[in-house]
Amino acid sequence: MKNQFNISTVLIAPLDWGLGHATRCIPIIKAFRQLNIKVILAAEGHQAALLLKEFPDLTIIPLTGYRVHYAKSRLLLLFSLMLQIPKLYKTIKAEEAWLKNVVEENQIDLIISDNRFGLHHPVVPSIFITHQLIIKAPYQWVEYIFRRINYYFINQFTACWVPDMIANPGLAGKLSHPAVMPKVPVSYMKLLSRFTRVSCATKYSFAIVLSGPEPQRTILENNILIDLEAFTKPVVLIRGLPTETEPIEVPPHVTVFNHLDTIDLALELQQADYIICRGGYTSLMELLSIDKRLIVVPTPGQTEQEYLSELLMSTKRLMRIDQSVFSMEDTYAKAQSFTFSKMNIDQFDVEQLKALLLNLPK
Repeated sequence: MKNQFNISTVLIAPLDWGLGHATRCIPIIKAFRQLNIKVILAAEGHQAALLLKEFPDLTIIPLTGYRVHYAKSRLLLLFSLMLQIPKLYKTIKAEEAWLKNVVEENQIDLIISDNRFGLHHPVVPSIFITHQLIIKAPYQWVEYIFRRINYYFINQFTACWVPDMIANPGLAGKLSHPAVMPKVPVSYMKLLSRFTRVSCATKYSFAIVLSGPEPQRTILENNILIDLEAFTKPVVLIRGLPTETEPIEVPPHVTVFNHLDTIDLALELQQADYIICRGGYTSLMELLSIDKRLIVVPTPGQTEQEYLSELLMSTKRLMRIDQSVFSMEDTYAKAQSFTFSKMNIDQFDVEQLKALLLNLPK
């Protein structure tokens, strides 16, 4: 049955670079369901596992991810990504063909693509979600090329929704508020977060949330596990591995979870004095929304994370520690003397979704 938006079924498909794109789709999925719009998901691997745990009653159609692999060395990262461009382009063309069949078989009325370039349709309204209108790069000329490529794909969609606050600089600074915009209509969604702030007693000195692409997720985890042998204050470690079932050995003062659903994760995080995490945009949106003292360890070579953590540290919203010099003892000492400032958060909800849908180009 159609509604005021003329939408019965929406397809939502997150990118597979880490878990952030999948987790930030959770409040979007919940908002669509509040409007009694049927949601179908498209994902694979860790992203599909995470979404299935959150929404066991929803259909998840397998969709091959981009499967980008990050080099261990910062110097090799750009070269490694450029070598993967032919594979990425092939995947984008394949998902275009995949989408035509899925739309027809499932009577899709709206497509929500979180950073998947090929999920646009010639007839069905297609929304591209990104906070990176500008993709940070080590060199200006590379950044210019990235913007041209990014906008080429974005302009094939009906509209672009940006998960940030409309007032410049928002949370993402010039990434989401560039001087040059795409040609398609751009709307700001406000910030996406699964969490609601609650008051609870302190149980841990640190909550450590691991995420992001391999091999850097594991490299940081291994460094932290070594440090935790000597750092004896209570710590909870969330490994960010929704498909993992085997436990790991840790000292008795460390609590470990391979993965937690939204409710349990929010509770564990809010029982910590400080939260250590990567500098992915979704992590920043969610963790700043619950007003916790945040310590960011940017993924080496990810210029977006380095830019965001530097920007937000300049206003004392968070404390940044580079992975090359990270240690638990040193981080704890620095955090105790760091003055954290609060940030006013404007958060996405079902009313914002209604406004976005009503403003879609006809």
